Amino acid sequence: MLLWINGPFGGGKTQTAHEIRRRLPGSVICDPEDAGFGLRRMLPPELRGDFQDLASWRQGVVEVLDLTLTEHDGVVIVPMTVTDPDYFAETIGRLRELGHDVRHFALLAQRETVLERLRERGFGNVLQYVAGKGSSLRRESWAVQQLDHCLERLREPEFAEHLWTDHSTVPKTADRIAVLAGLTLGPNNDGPLRTRLRQAKVGLRHIRFD
Repeated sequence: MLLWINGPFGGGKTQTAHEIRRRLPGSVICDPEDAGFGLRRMLPPELRGDFQDLASWRQGVVEVLDLTLTEHDGVVIVPMTVTDPDYFAETIGRLRELGHDVRHFALLAQRETVLERLRERGFGNVLQYVAGKGSSLRRESWAVQQLDHCLERLREPEFAEHLWTDHSTVPKTADRIAVLAGLTLGPNNDGPLRTRLRQAKVGLRHIRFD
């Protein structure tokens, strides 16, 4: 089974994916963003755009996930934003055509909720950049600028299952995904402090500078 966790930047995709992996023995995370940034770095700066526009990225994601799903016994978890219907069909749709059990979940929240989460994660400079008050990492500023588009697009029926997370913690969101997918997660015995430290570590590991 593949769990594809979709949603805007700041929507909790990566944190939820790591929470599921932590509590689901045998599961693995396959992050298509790693391949995307690798392809992007191969290009000269003036040609670097959205790596999802590269057919090689879409085809490569399907090839790697097809191999993983075929050879790996456990659940495969993919945290990745995809809002273009054609790209959705070329990746998630194609994997389903190949016979894989793909469960797709779009994590949604009100715009204010997502922006607040970005602030809490230490990306307040992103919001200042968008407002014209400072400078920021290019990727985060672009993500905030795309937030409204992402939220609007992901509300469409084709991107179901929709999970609203405004009043949900990461562990609770992971629990909801597991129930909907028919999976059983191990208990979450961590207290608030340990949870925040673990999530901060995950966040730091996924900061991009290009």
